[in-house]
Amino acid sequence: MTDTEPTQESMQAVLNKQKQALLAEGEVSIPVRVDRIDRAINILKLHGIKLSEAMAADFGHRSLEQSKLTDIDGAIGPLEHAKKHIKSWLKPEKRKVMFPLGLFGARGRIEYQPLGVVGCISPWNFPVQLTFSPLAGIFSAGNRCMIKPSEFTPLTSDLMRTLFAADYDADEVAVFTGGPTVGSAFSQLPFDHLLFTGATSIAKHVMRAAAENLVPVTLELGGKSPVIVGRSANMALAATNIMAGKTMNAGQICLAPDYVFVPEESRDEFVQAARDSVTKMFPNLKDNPDYTSIINERHYERLTAYLDDAKEKGADLVEINPADEDFSQQQHRRIPPTLVLNPSDDMQIMQDEIFGPLLPVKEYKDLDETLAYINHRDRPLGLYYFGQDAAEERKVLTHTTSGGVTLNDVIMHVAQEDLPFGGVGPSGMGAYHGYDGFRNFSHAKSIYSQSTMVSKLAASMRPPYKKAS
Repeated sequence: MTDTEPTQESMQAVLNKQKQALLAEGEVSIPVRVDRIDRAINILKLHGIKLSEAMAADFGHRSLEQSKLTDIDGAIGPLEHAKKHIKSWLKPEKRKVMFPLGLFGARGRIEYQPLGVVGCISPWNFPVQLTFSPLAGIFSAGNRCMIKPSEFTPLTSDLMRTLFAADYDADEVAVFTGGPTVGSAFSQLPFDHLLFTGATSIAKHVMRAAAENLVPVTLELGGKSPVIVGRSANMALAATNIMAGKTMNAGQICLAPDYVFVPEESRDEFVQAARDSVTKMFPNLKDNPDYTSIINERHYERLTAYLDDAKEKGADLVEINPADEDFSQQQHRRIPPTLVLNPSDDMQIMQDEIFGPLLPVKEYKDLDETLAYINHRDRPLGLYYFGQDAAEERKVLTHTTSGGVTLNDVIMHVAQEDLPFGGVGPSGMGAYHGYDGFRNFSHAKSIYSQSTMVSKLAASMRPPYKKAS
């Protein structure tokens, strides 16, 4: 860890250096863009184990296998995808010009050029993946980058700072570690674009700070992503996929299923299927190397308070604890997957994004009531539908608005590089991944080329309009 936190002045100096280097570089060639991507990939491939071990230490416990899957491989994939497609993404786009100018030789096109320096504030839940994967769009677009990783994962953040410093000049990539004071100062810098991934409450401060310099922002937030299990769904498969998503990283995922609607007559079937699926994945939990800890004591206490509040207000709690272990005394902050039945809207668990292995289960009689419930709340980052009824599926898609949708599974749309990833309203603004990431971090410059013939014809339409008789 660094002994002293960077100041706004020191970070501004690095930003100035990066902007000067960008201007001196001029056109950013494809080989340069590929080289910057390759260096990021090499960091992940050479130091993936160290990064996974740092994440495990920061969490208290986190599966090394999960970290390799979600954070290491999950970042290499987007970088490799961008590297493969840079050449085609950079091709100018031909556009039509106003009739009849095109007939006389006028032409229009769009060329994509770097925005400049992109600031990236990354979160703690997938600290490596959500730092490295945005670089696919940032680097492919030809930009330089300044990164502020989370203070909740200090070992991982400090290791990333060291690794980036070893492989990149400070005028290409710079990492600044520290707490909220550093984050606040970082968000006030006059970047050419700012990407923030994190909580909606913090995003408001970030966006307010960025507005002082009219810095455009991409906000990747979260919210309460709902699940609708239709009557045509395979209940066992639905429960298995839902609980796999809910227990991955112990539910500390911005796209984790936050609450689920099941037909009233199928609730007990869903509960049993959820029990069975968790038992198959985790025969025991307390010392299971595959089950992740809650990131810190504050979040652990927040989640246990949700359960206490729900129980006091009449919910039935179904703790899925296959080995019947005692969690009152434990080395790590682990919470068994818990279903919250009969949740009411006055419960804290139904008001806040959960970000943990707790799942409220609501019953419904007909689809319209589920859609009305969802539509009367903030638009979520993700929405999930299980079922084989095409008409019902279409109704869900057309009568709700969310950042993205996965059908008959959860979370998986975020893993598709050809699909833009982003929120809507309180769950975020802007999107990246793949070509959409390249465009998000590029300036689309309109270029009109005038022809000699059009110039001559235009002369007749210029002043003086009233010719001398």
